[in-house]
Amino acid sequence: MSDVPKPFTVLVTGGAGYIGSHAVLALLDAGWPVVVVDNLVTGFRWAVPDTATFVEADIAQTETMTAVLLKHKVGAILHFAGSVVVPESVSDPLKYYRNNTAASRALIEAAVTAGVRHFIFSSTAATYGIPDQVPIPEDAAKQPINPYGTSKLMTEIMLRDTAAAHPINYCALRYFNVAGADPQGRSGQSTAGATHLIKVAVEAATGRRDSVAVFGTDYATPDGTGVRDYIHVSDLADAHVHALDHLVAHPGESLTMNCGYGRGFSVLEVLDTVDRVTNRTIDRRLEARRAGDPDQLVADNRRILATLPWRPRHDDLPTIVEHALAWERRLGERRDAGEI
Repeated sequence: MSDVPKPFTVLVTGGAGYIGSHAVLALLDAGWPVVVVDNLVTGFRWAVPDTATFVEADIAQTETMTAVLLKHKVGAILHFAGSVVVPESVSDPLKYYRNNTAASRALIEAAVTAGVRHFIFSSTAATYGIPDQVPIPEDAAKQPINPYGTSKLMTEIMLRDTAAAHPINYCALRYFNVAGADPQGRSGQSTAGATHLIKVAVEAATGRRDSVAVFGTDYATPDGTGVRDYIHVSDLADAHVHALDHLVAHPGESLTMNCGYGRGFSVLEVLDTVDRVTNRTIDRRLEARRAGDPDQLVADNRRILATLPWRPRHDDLPTIVEHALAWERRLGERRDAGEI
């Protein structure tokens, strides 16, 4: 933890969820005072450390959020709250435009009203759609093929326009596929019915699922299954802390950066890795493609490496799987003990 006093409090929306809870840990480890706002629809109160202040609220309520920002003297917002399941966004687009776009607009308005100067946004590689080139640079065409990606891109545009009109700067971090768990076992992916491949695979490896569905075997990839760039959630959380430091040091500058490792793995390669780590074979069920899934999503991460002092510490697929597996076993023990 840093001994240097921090100039303000950081508010984390969705801080009781998967990625948000890891960002809270990274901020606390760096010495930042943290307030978490979460409506607990998908998050878990127990995922928020006692050293952070917790407020149960809905970010779509502008007046409520303005009051929270002023009360806690918030100087920066890390915004993770939202809906994240791509196939669900195709079947229920209005949910995504409400939870991701409209709610973000309300939060940005609260930030401006309360005089918050820095805003970090949890964006996504889904803003690119089906990319023209892989790895994908930040200036690639933004042509999302599902409402999830569109809802996030709309928020990026709102932030751009707000920063042009008000004294606030922002960083939009476009995540590729987030996986793994805190190496110290403090947090991990805990959502029931999660769709993240590595989460699903370690659930199968620990007996919580009978099999793993492989959605599509006819993609334009070496083995026919979708290729993704998997980034460890703790590396991603660290990127947010570095981005915050950069925004504070450069108040007139806003950033948009990819968060990934620049290397992709196919679905079958991931499952093979889980098999090796667990020394067992997961049953694989081949199914049709899901709506809205591109063939390959791999980050060109040169911009973030050139802009921030961020360097990945867990850029290793077996390590990511091991951390996810350790968390899954810990969850099982806690369920068996009646703790959660």
